[in-house]
Amino acid sequence: MTTVTGSTSRTTIRQQAGTSLWSRIDRTDLARTLFVAACTAALALGLDWPSPTVPLLAVIGLVVGCWPVVVEAWHDIRQRRMSMELSMLLAIIAAGVIGEWTTSLLITTFVLAAEILEDLSMDRGRDALTALMSFLPTTVTLREGHTTRDIALDDVAPGQVLVIGPGERVPVDGVVDKGRSTLDQSRITGESMPVDVAVGDPVYAGSINQVGALEVRAERVGANSSYGRIVTAVREAQSSRAPVQRMADRFAAWLVYLSIAGAIVTFLVTRDLSATISVIIVAGACGIAAGTPLAVLAAIARIARVGAFVKDGAHLEALSVVDTVVFDKTGTLTRGVPTVTDVRTAPGVSTQQLLAWAGAAEAYSEHPLGRAIAAHVRAAGVAPGTAQSFDYQPGRGVSVEVDGRMISAGNARLVPDAPASAADGVATPVHISVDEHYAGTILLADQVRDSARSVVAELRHRGLRVMMITGDQPATARAVADELGITEVRAGLLPDEKLRAIDAERAAGHRLAMVGDGVNDAPALMRATVGIAMGSGTDIARDSADVVLISSDLNDLAATLHIARRARRIVMFNFVGTIVVDVIGMVLAAFGLLGPVLAAVVHVGSESAFILNSARLIPGRRH
Repeated sequence: MTTVTGSTSRTTIRQQAGTSLWSRIDRTDLARTLFVAACTAALALGLDWPSPTVPLLAVIGLVVGCWPVVVEAWHDIRQRRMSMELSMLLAIIAAGVIGEWTTSLLITTFVLAAEILEDLSMDRGRDALTALMSFLPTTVTLREGHTTRDIALDDVAPGQVLVIGPGERVPVDGVVDKGRSTLDQSRITGESMPVDVAVGDPVYAGSINQVGALEVRAERVGANSSYGRIVTAVREAQSSRAPVQRMADRFAAWLVYLSIAGAIVTFLVTRDLSATISVIIVAGACGIAAGTPLAVLAAIARIARVGAFVKDGAHLEALSVVDTVVFDKTGTLTRGVPTVTDVRTAPGVSTQQLLAWAGAAEAYSEHPLGRAIAAHVRAAGVAPGTAQSFDYQPGRGVSVEVDGRMISAGNARLVPDAPASAADGVATPVHISVDEHYAGTILLADQVRDSARSVVAELRHRGLRVMMITGDQPATARAVADELGITEVRAGLLPDEKLRAIDAERAAGHRLAMVGDGVNDAPALMRATVGIAMGSGTDIARDSADVVLISSDLNDLAATLHIARRARRIVMFNFVGTIVVDVIGMVLAAFGLLGPVLAAVVHVGSESAFILNSARLIPGRRH
């Protein structure tokens, strides 16, 4: 496995990703194929000097054309592994032995042409992945005080501030430190519409800055950035072999054994060498052997374009068979931060006045609820007063003095005269009092993600069972579940209880995808059939998961599951199709209804069809 870390490697990838498929064809392979094809045509036209029994042109064509096949076959023999190269070499030699020189050359030509097609298809799959890293700049502008200088992207460290001008590409994951702009994040998150960003908003490597200048404080760089993690994960996926790939290799070997056995039976029954050779030629498992890894590679590339990455092919295969999706609530189905949902005032108090008092009280608060209220006051354009004193009472709230009046913001223990009706039982209330007189209540709740409703509906539409397991209170969990249409909910669970819930579901025969974001989700993510982490989640959640949703858009989950299932359908189609074609072909060849030439056409044609079927998963190039 190789990992691209330096600028030289990145430049090489950029050069490779920018070349056309035609230029990717190995010149030696192309010349060899054309030469053997020319020899085949010449021999078919009667150029059989010095003797039709052993034409020199046929011998030269076979030596040149079969050399790579011989090398591969010898490698397989040393590995004690049966392969299609070995079986095709036997067929080529057998055709020559019985004097079918034209057929022998034609089979060789088809084999070489099929190898070129396979290489091109695999290159297209790799292109979709290497193009990810080639999109990043090699140098960036670093802000140092009041000056800037250019440095290599590989030298950027977390905490440094980068200047990104209009039209430039965001090279790191980070947070906007200064400026406002609009970003095209389609390459990394799959979001088709431009995204407005301002101070404090997260940005992802691979986004394009469209309008204003930005200063971004780097948080994750290099291999730890969105792009870096995708490329690293994809390279690991390329080097690993999923169970379905190992099964494809075994299945291909059994098809070769079957064709050889069929050829032996055919010869013993018919004594027809032409029919015997045709049986060996027609059986082709290359469509499975090559099409399966291509489908896995292409599916991972397509998922990366959607805005997620799968860490290896085994996880992709597991993802394709899940029947239940289990969600954590806080930070997964919800944003994980409190937001003001309602402002309720006492008689004689205006909303603006209540917000001004609340903003003054919470201006210096470090509590999540206090920060949420202060942010809401700023967003509403209300100017809070200036506090002359500050008294924080843990577990109760905060009191400040503003223009000679005592303002308190907190729970019912700090504001005891707050009416019970001020809270709705789901949202968290922060009561406000002025000079010990109740003035109103601000309700806060963890807001449901915009994508949560659509993804739950989409998963249910696809026949998947949807559950929620959370450590939050039952009333809050049930309210969120009802809003999203989730009927199965388990709330108030500690991390070990979440783990037992996962174990119980798996023991019942369910294949689970667990989606979470926090430290408490990590054990469940590892225990599920497939663990899926939110990109905005904790490092331990992302490290524990098998799949990461980079932008934390849950719609990417539905797309990822769809692609995984589609890849599985394509692989299964290739398996069944290969069996049908090979069995029918061998029967026809055994009865003399399929000669060596037609057998070669069927072999290469079916192989090419199944490889191209897998290639349908390869995502189109983005500019």
